[in-house]
Amino acid sequence: MRLRRARLQDGSGFTLIAWDDGTWVPLVPALQAFQEREGRVLEGLSRTADDVVAFLAAGQEAREQAEALLAWVREQELDLSATFDPTPLLPFAPRSFRDCSLWEQHMVDAARGLVERFMPKLSRVVRLYERVAKRPFPKLRPKPMFYQVPIYYMGNHLNFYGDGEEVPWPSYSRALDYELEIGVIVATGGRNFTPEEGERAIGGFVVLNDFSARDMQAREFAQSVFGPVVKAKNFANALGPDVVTADEILPRFEQLRGVVRVNGEVWGEGTTANPVHSLGEMVAYASWGENLYPGELLGTGTLPGCSGVEVGRWLRPGDEVTLEVTGIGTLTNTVGQPETKTPFRL
Repeated sequence: MRLRRARLQDGSGFTLIAWDDGTWVPLVPALQAFQEREGRVLEGLSRTADDVVAFLAAGQEAREQAEALLAWVREQELDLSATFDPTPLLPFAPRSFRDCSLWEQHMVDAARGLVERFMPKLSRVVRLYERVAKRPFPKLRPKPMFYQVPIYYMGNHLNFYGDGEEVPWPSYSRALDYELEIGVIVATGGRNFTPEEGERAIGGFVVLNDFSARDMQAREFAQSVFGPVVKAKNFANALGPDVVTADEILPRFEQLRGVVRVNGEVWGEGTTANPVHSLGEMVAYASWGENLYPGELLGTGTLPGCSGVEVGRWLRPGDEVTLEVTGIGTLTNTVGQPETKTPFRL
């Protein structure tokens, strides 16, 4: 099931809208119409019809009641389009954000791209080695822990932007980049999950853009004791407006395709095939020794070929970046002008 979050036109709050037969159907107004005409209340759905995380946490019961309600709306030939504002909204506010990296190819190609842009002397050595050896330069490959567990960094869950919003360009960067990822929404809390339990805890999927300041990333990687994921990453992320329930995506997760367009031009394409770790392992690792709660968000890491650093193309102020993942949806953001206020000098 495909869901969005929308404002009710009467100003009374929000509703989930569900995609059905070519149109968006608002669940809260549909429930009100159902109760008025049928004299019954769909209790489970009524408790979750305005909240993505609550709906996902309710699982199959909520989906079945929503599907029955959508069928009823079709039968009644109700047009509820005037009851909600169709402007895309952030589908939910993540309770936390962990960003993993599931594809080795992205890690290798991104490392090569960083060397090309910021370490020109070393890049000549890398090119010569790879031309002769016909394999990646050894130092470009991830460190051993990458292959042992689905490593992640903790991002800033308070700086998420929605579809259509302008994303800020921080003053400390001259090398802004996009990253096409898939967001995994936790619907069932717990601790010390097995991979099987971790997969069952997944409620839905959303398109995710992990914006990155690559010059700061290279500097933090070389000089910071906390690694390349502080100011390089925490200034902005973006989420698509559509949330697709796990039952539709999990069975075909490794067959999805991603496309990046900048100003309408295709800059990158990739697939979800052959991750080093499964989604269940990713969620299980996040829960290892700590509590995981509904509404927490995990990023899969960048699909291979779907960041600018991998293909040697860099964003400019005013660029429009559109990410698309088959079966999940699209996400479009405009890149803002570089900020001028600079309280620190590095």
